[in-house]
Amino acid sequence: MNLKLTLPLVAFSALAATAVAAVDHEAGVPLTPAEAAGAWTVETGGHAICLIQLSAEKSGNAGFAATPGANCGDALPAGVTGWAPTSEGMALTGDNGKVLVPFNRWSNSLFVSHRSSGTDVQLMRGGPNPSN
Repeated sequence: MNLKLTLPLVAFSALAATAVAAVDHEAGVPLTPAEAAGAWTVETGGHAICLIQLSAEKSGNAGFAATPGANCGDALPAGVTGWAPTSEGMALTGDNGKVLVPFNRWSNSLFVSHRSSGTDVQLMRGGPNPSN
C-alpha cells in the first residue's frame, strides 16, 4: 500500500520541479527593451527603496531611458539616466553610456547586482510589495 501512495507523490514532485524550472527560463539572458518597459522596484536589505522607470525608447549614448525615483538615495549611484542589455541581463548607465550598476538576470522579473559593500541591490518588476 505504501508503494501506491509513493508513486503519485514522486510523479507530482517531478512535475512541480519541471514547472518551476520553466518559470525561470530567462535566468542569464539579456533583457530586451520590450520586456524592460515599465516600473521596477529597487530593493536592498529586504526592503523596497524606490521605483525606477525603464523605457524601450532610445536615450542617446545612455542606451534606453531610465528614470529613477527621487527617493532612491544611496541605493543607486547618482547619474543613472539609462539602461542597456548585457550578456548576463542588463546594466544601469550614465548619460555617456558608462555602466554604473550591472545586474544579473535571475528570473523573468528579478535582477540582482552584487555590490562591493556586500549588500545586494535587486530590481523586481512592478511596484513595491505592500507587505514590506
